[in-house]
Amino acid sequence: MLTLKEIKNNPDFQHMIKEANHYLSEKGYTEHGFRHVNYVSETTERILNDLGFDKKIVELGAITGYLHDIGNMFNRKHHGISGANIVYTELRRMEVPLADITKITTAIANHDVEIGQPVSPITAALILADKSDAHRTRVDKKDSTFIHDRVNLAIMDSKIFVDAEEETITLSIDYDSSISQVMDYFEIYLYRMELCKAAAKYLGCRFRLLINDLELLGHVDYQEE
Repeated sequence: MLTLKEIKNNPDFQHMIKEANHYLSEKGYTEHGFRHVNYVSETTERILNDLGFDKKIVELGAITGYLHDIGNMFNRKHHGISGANIVYTELRRMEVPLADITKITTAIANHDVEIGQPVSPITAALILADKSDAHRTRVDKKDSTFIHDRVNLAIMDSKIFVDAEEETITLSIDYDSSISQVMDYFEIYLYRMELCKAAAKYLGCRFRLLINDLELLGHVDYQEE
C-alpha cells in the first residue's frame, strides 16, 4: 500500500511543493509550503481516523492532504484541477493502483472553494483540514493592509475538533478584533465555512464555528413545519 512516508521522500513532490509556495508568495498569498501541507495532511488523517474510517482510507487521506496544493505552482486559478492532473501522472509513474489514485486526485480536484464539492470521505476531510488552517503565522508581511493578511494576523489560534459520539466537527478560533473585525473574517471565509458545513454533513456530522467561544454556526437545528 502507498504510504505517506514514500510520498514525503519523493524529491519531485518536494520540489513541486516548494515551487507552489514560491509562486503564491510572489503573488502575495499566505504561506502554502511544508508547514501548511503537513498540517493539512495530519488533520485530514485525524478527522478520518476519529470518524472510524479504515486504515487505508486514513493513509490515502494523509497523502492527499500533503499533495493537495501542488497545482499552485502553475496558477492559483483552478489549482485543484491542475494539481490533480500532476499527481495523477506522478502516481501512475510510481505504479500506484488506479483505484487509489482516483481517490486521491478526486479529492485534490474538489478541495477548493471555487468549484469544490465534498464527493467522498477523503474530499470532505481535506476540505475541513485545509480551511481550518488560518492564523497569524501564515502571514509574511506583518504590517500588511491587505484584508486577507489582516484577518489571518487577527487569528491567534485555530483548532478543529471531532466528536464522533455527538456527530459534530468544531472549528474553534481565538480572534483579536483589535487587529481586524470579525466581519472581515466572514468577508474572506464565509464561502469556505459554507463548504466546511457541507463537508461535515457529508461525513454525517454537524459543523460548528466558534469564534472567541461564541457559537456563530451550528447550534440551530431548523425543523420543517
